[in-house]
Parts: sequence; structure tokens; C-alpha cells
Amino acid sequence: MSTGRTLHVGLIGAHNWAESAHLPGYAAHPQVELTAICDIEPDRARALGERFGAKKVYTDPDQMFADPDIEMVDVCTPTHTHLPLSLGAIAAGKHVLSEKPLHTQAAPAFDAARRAEQRGVRTKLGFTFRYSPAIRQIKQWIEDGTLGEIFHIHGFEQNSQWLDPAEPLRQIAPDTPRDKLIPASIVGYGSHLIDLMRWLGGEFGAVTSTMKNFIPERIVRGEEGMQRIPVEDGAAALVEYKNGAQGLLQTSFIAVGNYPGVEIRVYGSKGAAVARLIEEFGVAETLTLARADAVEFQKIDLPESALPPGTTLNTPWPELYYRNLVRHFVDEILEGRPEECTFYDGAMSQQIVDAIILAHNERRWVNIETGDL
Repeated sequence: MSTGRTLHVGLIGAHNWAESAHLPGYAAHPQVELTAICDIEPDRARALGERFGAKKVYTDPDQMFADPDIEMVDVCTPTHTHLPLSLGAIAAGKHVLSEKPLHTQAAPAFDAARRAEQRGVRTKLGFTFRYSPAIRQIKQWIEDGTLGEIFHIHGFEQNSQWLDPAEPLRQIAPDTPRDKLIPASIVGYGSHLIDLMRWLGGEFGAVTSTMKNFIPERIVRGEEGMQRIPVEDGAAALVEYKNGAQGLLQTSFIAVGNYPGVEIRVYGSKGAAVARLIEEFGVAETLTLARADAVEFQKIDLPESALPPGTTLNTPWPELYYRNLVRHFVDEILEGRPEECTFYDGAMSQQIVDAIILAHNERRWVNIETGDL
């Protein structure tokens, strides 16, 4: 139920993802005012501010944090800036949404979650695909018993974004050592799958994995010519859940298929469901369901109420999912709803990513310890 109050938001990072995903989400929510946009390039911030109705433009995040009119900060910036900007927002007493990963190590992410709890502010990590209507329907089927006891959960994120070695690879730091395998798809894509598989199936107990570089030479953004770089462009992991279920996880950015390439399969004692979050022929996602007594998978058409207002399954997936993410976070803040998909979840996802990398490097099963605030 609406409180009638308006949430005042400041966004940091006026780039493509903000334009296509974050900002349309705020524009669509009737109880959000986009108060400010901050970017190191003021012209870019000003242009997006004019388009989406921001009244202020900043080039210094600290000035935005000090603005008493701003209640929530959205960190939509390069990976290495997520943690310091989020900590700055928390210290200023602002609620904060950060793109993932919060940090490429689990311990600093757990520390940020603790700080937010101590400061009394709410957090959300940008795990986009948790806000797919199809995924949320599967979550409901698990909780209401439609699928019965869960036996298997399979998660895939596979697309051909960097199948062409001439497509510039991004987010490889210049000082990254290149004498050993560089985790990449498991970090950028695997964290999404881990979040979905944890949310649907519960805590992981142990993992084992294999990771590989399939394309040894490619263009790296910011560098001249083809580079020989052992970047991990495909990974697979087995999961033992603490509740006894089994999981299978695979990530790749060289597997032929369209973006984003997410598929979740859940198999239980009473039924099975498959969500394909793959934009094909103008449709953002599909959902199918089978039952133990009717094993053919049938397409499920979700009701209009399952989608964010003003969207359809023909809405581009970044806007469709982020409208839902924004809607949930704003309502959590304004209406005092339980928190979901917080910095703690981001820290747990990173802890499991770290375990998958360790399992590959040491060729063994690695146990997962549940994080503690």
C-alpha cells in the first residue's frame, strides 16, 4: 500500500547501463524524484539529468552524499568504485543500491553489509535477474509447494558476447598478472547465477569446478592490438546444497546465443520449471512448467500483475527487470518491507565465487561457510 511519500534519489554514473536500465526504473515509479546525477563528465550528467528530470548535477560524489535532499544513492559506476562509493553513501546515512559486484573479495563486502546494518540504512545489490517475472514465479512455486521437494537446480548464463576476439574485452585491470588464468565469466556472470540458485534453493554446502580459457588472443579495451591474455571465458561447477539438493552451474561469454543468456531449471518431486531469460524474437523471457503426472513442458503466460506497470514481455530486458528491481527497493524503503537482495547476499555470492575459483585451482571440493554479520 502506498504511503504517499516521495523518495529522493541521487545516481552516480551517467553511462549506458544507467540510461537503459536504472533511470527508466526511477522515471516509472510515481513515488520517486530523481534529485541529482553525478558523473566526472558534467555534460554527460547534465544531458541525462535533463532527459530524466534531475534538478542537480554533481561531479564530486562527496558533495552528493552531503546533500540533505538525497535519501538514496544509486552506484552505477565501474566495478572498482562500487565499494568505496557505497561506503561513502552508508557513512552519510543514505540507503544505497550498488551494481554488482560490491567487491571482488567477500570480506570487504561483508564489512559493508555490517556497516549498513549499524548505520540503519537499507541496501540492495544489482542482481538484475532476481527481478525477472519468470524467476519470481518459480520462487513462488517453490514456496507454495507446487514443485514439491526440490532435487536439482541448474543455472546457466551463456551468450556469445565475446565469441569474436575482436570485440573489446572490458573490465580487465591493466595491472592484472597474465601468467595464469584470470577469472572472468565466473565473476561477472557466475555471481548472478549463484544469487539466483541461493535464492531459489538455499545455502550452498560445497562446490567443485573447472575453468578454462578457450580464446587465447583477443582485443582488450584500452590496449593496442591483439593481446595474449588467459582470461577465463567458460566455467562449470557442481553444487551440493546444505539441504541435500544438487546443483549445476555454467557460465560462458563465448557460447553461441543471445544476451543475457540466463536459464534456470528447477526439478522437484511434484514438478519442474524452466525460465529462459534470453531475448529472442523481441520477447524478453519464457517460462515453462511440467508436472509429475503431465511431464510435457507447457508454456506459462504470466498475468499482467506479475510485470512492472507499463511493461510487457516485449519491453527490452534491462528496463523490464530494472523497473522491477527499483519498484521493490523503493517500496522496501517507503513501506518498511523486509529487505531482499542486500549487500549480504552480494557478499555471499562473492564468497561462493571465491570458493569456485579455489576449487578449480586446487582441483578439489571446497566447503562453503555461511557468512555472518
